[in-house]
Amino acid sequence: MKRADFTKFKKIAFVYNRNSGKQIFASMMSRVNEVYKLLHSRFGQDRVEMWDVRKFDELEGMAERIVADRVDWVVIAGGDGTIRSLIEKIVDRGHRPYFSVFPAGTVNLIAKELLVPEEPEKWLRRVGKGLINPVYFGRTNGRLFLTVTGIGYDSLIVDAVTETAKKLLSKFAYVWQSAEMLRKEIILKDWHYEFKVRLDGGEWLKASTVFVCKSRYYAGRCMLFDDSKLSNDYFNVALFFGCSSTDFMRYSVRIGMGAIKGDKTIRIAKARKVEISCNVSDFPAELDGDVVTAAPLTIEMDGKPLQFLA
Repeated sequence: MKRADFTKFKKIAFVYNRNSGKQIFASMMSRVNEVYKLLHSRFGQDRVEMWDVRKFDELEGMAERIVADRVDWVVIAGGDGTIRSLIEKIVDRGHRPYFSVFPAGTVNLIAKELLVPEEPEKWLRRVGKGLINPVYFGRTNGRLFLTVTGIGYDSLIVDAVTETAKKLLSKFAYVWQSAEMLRKEIILKDWHYEFKVRLDGGEWLKASTVFVCKSRYYAGRCMLFDDSKLSNDYFNVALFFGCSSTDFMRYSVRIGMGAIKGDKTIRIAKARKVEISCNVSDFPAELDGDVVTAAPLTIEMDGKPLQFLA
């Protein structure tokens, strides 16, 4: 595995989002500040700068600064949504520095995939080795994602969870909204959404929910694909065909147990391009835990990986 040469780094940006889920707690704020102090101590005060995000729309200007300053290494303390959005804005401006993450959000799939610890000194010992992990990413309607694009039952849940609920309830906000969605969309009436899906230009298939994944995990802890890696240059795709309340309740159990294989109403496949249409317009799709686009979807693999230090 290749290593980064830290002696050549002229500028390191430590970006943290105070509004990310876990950072509302004093213990997380203390860890974030400790990471910054450790970076200062290791790499020098003149090379490390802390950039504070207080509003999500500030990421646009922050990306412009990172690109203009040709920052060599961007360390992001936040959740998957912050990480996805900032990296997208940097990459779309033609700059690809080294990246690292410190888990400080409601869901931290990227950090979990990269086996990044939450304890600051352990984090620096690991990241400070300079080991380069190639991370391939996908594009959904042109929007970057690192772990998952989902459309169907799960994306309706994500779309319904407010920022306030995430701050106050953390992951329980998704559990509560999942129960509400089950009641409103499946138990009280039949699931009436249908998706047509095509993998790598093949035949069109019908599904009730679709996951297109780079990550092994879903919703933070449920392992769906044991062979998924961020370093893979293809997607693992799960197509759920059932649409009855019994089907969705079974799917919820199987996802929670990490046991989607073996169900005849679930198809698992690999692909580098996925096309999805829906029987209703503008059905929301989630990317790394945020709704940023809607059906119809064209999902493709980017051919050039990012370089993560982890």
